[in-house]
Amino acid sequence: MTLRISFKTSPQGVTWRVLDATWRRAGELSADGGPAAFDGAWINDHLLDMDPSVPGPSFEALTLLAALVHHVPGMRVGHAVLSNTFRHPVLVAKAAVVMDHATGGRFVLGLGAGWFENEHGPFGIGLPPIGERISRLESAVDTIRALFGPAAAGAPGVTREDPFYPLRGATNLPMPLTPGGPPLFLGGQGPRGLRLAARAAQGWLQPGTEAGDDAYLAAKRDAILRALDAAGRDAAGFEIVGQVGTGSDAAGRARALEQARRIVAAGATEIVLGMPAALGPAGLDAVHRELLVPLREATA
Repeated sequence: MTLRISFKTSPQGVTWRVLDATWRRAGELSADGGPAAFDGAWINDHLLDMDPSVPGPSFEALTLLAALVHHVPGMRVGHAVLSNTFRHPVLVAKAAVVMDHATGGRFVLGLGAGWFENEHGPFGIGLPPIGERISRLESAVDTIRALFGPAAAGAPGVTREDPFYPLRGATNLPMPLTPGGPPLFLGGQGPRGLRLAARAAQGWLQPGTEAGDDAYLAAKRDAILRALDAAGRDAAGFEIVGQVGTGSDAAGRARALEQARRIVAAGATEIVLGMPAALGPAGLDAVHRELLVPLREATA
């Protein structure tokens, strides 16, 4: 599998103008589709900037990505990852169809169980214990997959019993552009989450909290491969997405380059280069020059 190299600009602590200009620059850098092009673009999904003492700004992730994708035609785009606690899976499925059509089939639906308590309680959003969160994620995945399937293309629709997200004659029109719906990448980290990815997803995402940790990625990759084998699935097409934080200066990017090389060696099929969004287009230029280009040369 050819290594993908992508960028990520999280939507925290940044203005709309800077984000819009950064993604426009990403499209310019990759317009020719050559070896120096970014393969993909990602954002995270948080309601706050993750500072528990003084909560700060964060743009909503689904609408933000929809507003930015026109800058990066031809790139694969997605969220690493959407929190299942924030949105009902039927709305996620409907939004994924929009993104699938808008990107010409290049949208990846990244989904996780949710975790950060400080962006749940203040807004009245429930954050169940981890066991229930994984059960809800399992139900959400199966609900979304059902709505992407042929039974949802017309009457009588999809009916499925579920303790969290039951369907009663549900249809999902228009249907996804991509047969079977956008690929599903999951962010579960524990045994149940990894087994769910092996059963129902096309990829797994290293969390941003473990960005740059090649040993972590290697251990999860090995567990996923065992789970794929147990599920009777061929591992050949399953994607392992590693993340690296690029820092805010040349020294940070140099460290990130070494981390990225180790993560590739640990089995990643895609490297997501996460840059501080406030650095803007100049920051993306530096990531492109000091990280993407040498990584591409090393893996050509």
